[in-house]
Amino acid sequence: MVPMESTHKLNMAMFDPVDYLVIGHITVDLTPSGPVIGGSAAYSALTARALGLRVGVVTVRGNEIPLTALDGIAIVARPAEFSTTFENIYTPAGRIQYVRHMAPKIDFASVPQIWRRAKIIHLAPVAQELDARLPADFHPALLGMTPQGWMRSLDLDGRVRPCAWAKSEITLGQSGALVFSIEDVGRDESAIETMAYAARIMAVTEGSDGVRLFWNGDSRRFLPPAVTEVDPTGAGDIFATAFFTRLLDTRDPWEAARFANRIAAISVTRSGMAGVPSPDEVRACLTEVLD
Repeated sequence: MVPMESTHKLNMAMFDPVDYLVIGHITVDLTPSGPVIGGSAAYSALTARALGLRVGVVTVRGNEIPLTALDGIAIVARPAEFSTTFENIYTPAGRIQYVRHMAPKIDFASVPQIWRRAKIIHLAPVAQELDARLPADFHPALLGMTPQGWMRSLDLDGRVRPCAWAKSEITLGQSGALVFSIEDVGRDESAIETMAYAARIMAVTEGSDGVRLFWNGDSRRFLPPAVTEVDPTGAGDIFATAFFTRLLDTRDPWEAARFANRIAAISVTRSGMAGVPSPDEVRACLTEVLD
C-alpha cells in the first residue's frame, strides 16, 4: 500500500500498470463478531485478482484495521482520521444500514497517471465520496459503475436511505456498464426504467431473484443457481466485477450476466470476504457458461 499525505508528494512514476482500477472507499464494517474490512472497492479488488487481473485501488481511509486481506493488491490510500464505517442489520424485510463515520472525498488527482489507462476503471462509491464524472485524461476500454453511493442519503442518526441520483443522465451517457441493486433505488421501477433508457448496458441485481439485464432496448432476467445463503454482503460487488470483466472479454452482455450470476451465487454461501471466489471457482464457472 502507498499512503498519501498529499497528492503532490506522490511519485507517479513508481507504479506498474494495472488491468482493473477500482476507485472508492475501503470501509470498516461493524459486525457482531467485530469490525472487518469492507466496501465495494475491497470486494471488487479481490474478485478482479481472482479473475487473473492486475488490480489497483484508490481510496481514502483511516488505520483502524490493517489491510491484510488485500495483501498483494496495489493500493493508493490517502490517510484519514476515520474510515467510512457501516453497520448493517439484516432483517426479514431487508437490510437496515447506518454510517457511523465518514471519510473525506476521493480526488481523481490521486490516481497515478499510468492507472488512468487501465482496461477497466470501476467507480465504486459507497457514500457520495467521489465525483460521478471521470476526468478527460482517463482512458479505460470500459468504464464500469456501481452507483449505490450516489443513490444514498443519511438521516440525522446516520441511517442510509435511497435518494435520487443527481444529474444521473449525464453520467449514464459516459458509462460503459452499470450495476446496482433494486434496494439501491428503493424498488422504484420508474427510476429503473428511466436509467435503463439512458444507460448503454445496465444490470439490476435482486438477490435470490437473480438479475435483470437491460441492453439495446431489450431486457432479460437471469436466475441464479440454487444455493443456501449464508451472507449476501459483497455479492453485488462481486457480480459487478465479474460482469465488467467478462463483458470486456466477450462484448456479450448476456454471457457476462450468466457468468457473473454464477460467481455471485458462490459468494453468498460464505461469510464476508470469504465469499470472494477462488481462481478455481472462477474457472469452473467459466466452464459452465461455455458449456
